[in-house]
Amino acid sequence: MRLFTCPACGETVFFPNTNCACGAMIAYDPEERGFVPLVDPCRNREIIACNWTAVEGGFCRSCAMTEVVPDHFRDENLALWAEAEQDKRRVLENLAKWGWFTATDPGPSPRFHLLAEETRRGEAQVTMGHANGLITMNVAESDPVELLRRREQLSERLRTMVAHYRHEIAHFLFERLRGRDGFLDGFRTLFGDERADYGEALTRHYENGPRQGWQADHVTPYAAAHPHEDWAETAAHLMHLTDILDSALAAGMRTEALTNPDYDPYRESDSDLLVTTAAGFGIAMNHVNRAMGLADAYPFVLTPAIREKLGFVHGWVQGRYSPVR
Repeated sequence: MRLFTCPACGETVFFPNTNCACGAMIAYDPEERGFVPLVDPCRNREIIACNWTAVEGGFCRSCAMTEVVPDHFRDENLALWAEAEQDKRRVLENLAKWGWFTATDPGPSPRFHLLAEETRRGEAQVTMGHANGLITMNVAESDPVELLRRREQLSERLRTMVAHYRHEIAHFLFERLRGRDGFLDGFRTLFGDERADYGEALTRHYENGPRQGWQADHVTPYAAAHPHEDWAETAAHLMHLTDILDSALAAGMRTEALTNPDYDPYRESDSDLLVTTAAGFGIAMNHVNRAMGLADAYPFVLTPAIREKLGFVHGWVQGRYSPVR
C-alpha cells in the first residue's frame, strides 16, 4: 500500500486515517486514489470509522458490498466489525489497481456476510467461505488474541483477516475468469482438474493431511487439497507479494533490481521480476523480525513450479491474458 498526502497540509497520511495531524477531517476516494476533504462520508463512518467516500445509498463502494453485518449488540462485535471492514478496504483497494471491482469494472462484485460467533441468541458457528459470489467472513478473527490461538491450533504460519479476504476473493475471481478463452485449459495444466470431487478432496485432506512432497509445487499445505484451493492460495500469495513490494517501496526501501523511482508493482508485467523482488523484501523482513524475536513475516519457499503458477495468476488477474470485464 502506498502512502498518501493530506489535501489540507500536504503531510503524509496513511490508508486507515480519518483525519490528519493538522486537524483536517479527510476521506479516501477510491476512484481518485487519494484523500480528499471530508464532504460526502460513508454512512458507516460514525459507526465503524469507515474512511471512504460514499458512492451509492450513502455507503462507500466497500461497505455497499456487505449485505449482513455482525450482531453488534455487544461492544466487542462492533470493534471486530470495524477491523474486518478496514481489512476488506485494503484488499479491495489493492485489487482496484488491477481494475477489479471499480466503477469502470463491468462485471459483478462479491457480496459479503460479516458474521460474529457471539450473538444475542447465543453462540453461532461461522464458517468462512465463498459460494455463488457470496463471501462469508468470521469477524472473531479480527481479535488478535483469538487469531493467534487459531493460528497455533491449525498450524497455519500465515493466518490473518487480510489473508482470508484475499483467499476467498480469489475464489470469486476464478468464477469471473473461468469462462474466458484459454483460462481453463491453462489452469488445468498447472493446477489440475477443478471438476474433481471437492467434498471428497477436503475430507481426505483433513483426515490424512497434504500428500507427501506437496512443498515442491504448492505454496501451502492447504493448496494441495484441491485445484480450487491451490488457485485461491496461489492467487492470495500473488496479492501478498505485490502488496509487500508496493508497501516496501512506499516506505522508502530500495533494491538494485528496480531503478525507476516511480516503479508501480501493480503495473509490472514481468511476473518473475515481481515475485523475485517481493520475495526478497519478504526475506529481509523475516531477518528484521527475528532480531525482535518475532515470527517471520513471509515464511514461504517459492519453488519454480509455484512461481509458474504465480505467473499464470498474475497474467490473468492483471488483465494481460484477458482484460477485466
